[in-house]
Amino acid sequence: MPEALALVLAEPEAEVRGFLERNLSEDGFVVLGAERGGEALELAEQAKPDLVLLGSRLRDASGFELCARLRAGEPGRTWNREVPVILLGNGNGDAVERVRAFARGCDDYVGRPIVYEELLARIRAIMRRVSPPAGERLEVGRLVVDRRTRCVTLGGEHVAVSGKEYDLLVKLASDPPRVFTKEELLREVWGYRSLGRTRTLDSHASRLRRKLSGPHGDFVLNVWGVGYKLVNG
Repeated sequence: MPEALALVLAEPEAEVRGFLERNLSEDGFVVLGAERGGEALELAEQAKPDLVLLGSRLRDASGFELCARLRAGEPGRTWNREVPVILLGNGNGDAVERVRAFARGCDDYVGRPIVYEELLARIRAIMRRVSPPAGERLEVGRLVVDRRTRCVTLGGEHVAVSGKEYDLLVKLASDPPRVFTKEELLREVWGYRSLGRTRTLDSHASRLRRKLSGPHGDFVLNVWGVGYKLVNG
């Protein structure tokens, strides 16, 4: 029988937290509840969860702030900086709040009131992405993406990337040197229905390009006015 997945659920509203804990436990997850950001970070470090659910307004920090701290890491702390994060937003969440959440490094955003079936579907979709079938390995020159471990290496050395940077890299590495349009990437990596005026894709691509640039050349290229592609640097 497969091992149960562990989730950290950081939610200040006791009623909502209890509802989600009961339902997620019934669906086979090990749920570690917290009402404060500090507790959530401690649990992320100690339990090494498979996924983190963050309320947008915790008692001592915002979910946006906590997501950024998880991604950046902190001296002396050993949590997994690439752990998938779903932000449980405030209200339905307008486009600005959603873009802000993704910019902080979250993998998905669920507005309120929370529909449990939708949240469960999004959790399962993320876990499918981060836990693909064994043996999946993407290689472009000296760049290697191991989808079993979500590990990215360049010339044999580990490259630390955020959750969305990783998803973007996997998409580009799935068919190099094909040019993926911005509309495709925003739709298939971020779930956007339209391009709009967001700079989310460009900012993530820029950070990913810098992380992969060096003596091995440039891997992520911007095709002006169209989108992005991955090449053998």
